[in-house]
Amino acid sequence: MKLFKKIFLYSFLILFIGLGIFVVNLIWFKPFSINHFYNKIFLELALDNPELASGLGIPVISDLYNDELSDISQEELRKGEEEMKAIMATLKSYDYEDQSEENKLNTDILSWFLQNQIDGFDYRYNNYPVNQMSGIQIGLPNLMQTAHNIEDEEDAEAYNKRLRAFTTKFEQLMEGLLIREENGIIPPKFIIDITLEGMEDFVTAEPKENSIYTNLGTKLDELGVSGDTKQAFLDECEAAIKENVYPAYQTLIDIYKKWNSSLATNDAGVWKLPNGDKFYEYQIKSHTTVSMTPEEIHQLGLSEVDRIKSQMWDILKQEGYTDTTKTLGAYIHELNTEERFLYPNTDEGREQCINDYQEMINHISANLDGIFNLRPTDTVEVQRVPEFREGGSAGAYYQRPAIDGSRPGIFYTNLRDMNEVLKYGMKTLAYHEAVPGHHFQISIQARLEGVPIFRTILPFTAYSEGWALYAERVAWEQGFYENDPFGDLGRLQAEMFRAVRLVVDSGIHYKKWTREEAIEYMIANTGMTEGEVVSEIERYVVMPGQALAYKVGMIKILEYRQKAMDALGDQFDIAEFHDVVLGGGAVPMSILEEIIDDWIEEKKT
Repeated sequence: MKLFKKIFLYSFLILFIGLGIFVVNLIWFKPFSINHFYNKIFLELALDNPELASGLGIPVISDLYNDELSDISQEELRKGEEEMKAIMATLKSYDYEDQSEENKLNTDILSWFLQNQIDGFDYRYNNYPVNQMSGIQIGLPNLMQTAHNIEDEEDAEAYNKRLRAFTTKFEQLMEGLLIREENGIIPPKFIIDITLEGMEDFVTAEPKENSIYTNLGTKLDELGVSGDTKQAFLDECEAAIKENVYPAYQTLIDIYKKWNSSLATNDAGVWKLPNGDKFYEYQIKSHTTVSMTPEEIHQLGLSEVDRIKSQMWDILKQEGYTDTTKTLGAYIHELNTEERFLYPNTDEGREQCINDYQEMINHISANLDGIFNLRPTDTVEVQRVPEFREGGSAGAYYQRPAIDGSRPGIFYTNLRDMNEVLKYGMKTLAYHEAVPGHHFQISIQARLEGVPIFRTILPFTAYSEGWALYAERVAWEQGFYENDPFGDLGRLQAEMFRAVRLVVDSGIHYKKWTREEAIEYMIANTGMTEGEVVSEIERYVVMPGQALAYKVGMIKILEYRQKAMDALGDQFDIAEFHDVVLGGGAVPMSILEEIIDDWIEEKKT
């Protein structure tokens, strides 16, 4: 059947593109036009990465290759780097001036993305591919549970084949880990400890109790498969977990224990890595998509912390919290323990929290007339972060809808400890992750029409996270915090959180702060619980520069909006501004400024 399906795929592609000879040209030779070149990139990406195809829900391809995992061997990664350079060379070979204005924008975006990837090749090993936040040890179980659709028995068979492929995947990963070991690129001890804890928890469960096994059983029940057929699939799943999955994880556990006992230190920053300072400068540009030095980032963070702190104090004093001998963080910490702002730490409390989040999303979704013309067609649901991921996961995150419509947008909330979920901060988180934040931006981008497919999927952190933080601000400007001073305090606390990130991220990776110094600074200025702060600081350690993108992106969007307001005066329309920002999908901030400038000139004339 797989052979038949693959034959069907190529037939489908021939029909989709139009002519069989064009498909041959598209795959093996320089495409006839730059539009065909854009399609080639997406096609090759999808065919080379079955996990990506499943995660995005790409029609046909995700189904046909759902029994495979991508090749991450060192040989394949080197080949991928050479292909990336070849793609860039091909892109540059097209005459830029002959392109339409739309294609010039496409080329600018793709060129920025490709060059950024190529610039990163010099630092290919300056990361920790297995950590508490990410890595195949987290990604593959998540893939099986959330993205591997089971719509027939063949999909169930493919599920188990993928489990068998864990052995090869982890062996390929090990190649890169050993190279890092030779170059002294070892995670800090505290990162190894928490990563080991997650992996050991995963493999200590009996195979039949593992989420991979129970997930298959649930999906077979939903499909209506029962009796001996169901049991045969489950037996094979259990065998694959015993023989492939758990042994694969044990190889990672063993090397991490070895590193922890003899090689790891507690140095937190990337300054300790080969070319660490240059690597951090690259990470800043990669994530913020603007040119800023580490010192500029640090000073911006300090000034923003002071500004937001003043506004938070204003609210606290109005609400009777007037003891200025206390730190802001101490007052926020007190609020965080007040019963009126907490849910019961029970399953009932978790269910009520999810329902309240959904109600907040539904309310703001129904009251955005005049602010937004563009709206997502996909729905958004609130779900709990899978329990096996809760320990090292952030407080919340968003997962985009499937391209084929099989999965809605999902706002995941971490409910590991309900004492960490503060009611007065929930509005802001709902607006950030769902509406009009990530769900608006990402879902609209996923459904863009008339643009190359790569424009619907390319991520630019400063744009997407900057938009989500900007969305919190827009909700405040439009009155969604009216008569809710503590809700507004929660909004400011969230913005403070992002401002503090500028300070601690650059503190860790540029000024050589210790983990403990960063934790102390964040607690003092945000009032977040120690558990939340520890998770956040450890996240910045393994994702250098990523946390900078939120505040920098927001500041840039506000800067561009003010420029438009100053230039257009009464002609300025905020809904049109949002159309322009959202209507082209994610772009580097420097390119977004050019888009806004073009819109301003068009409005003027």
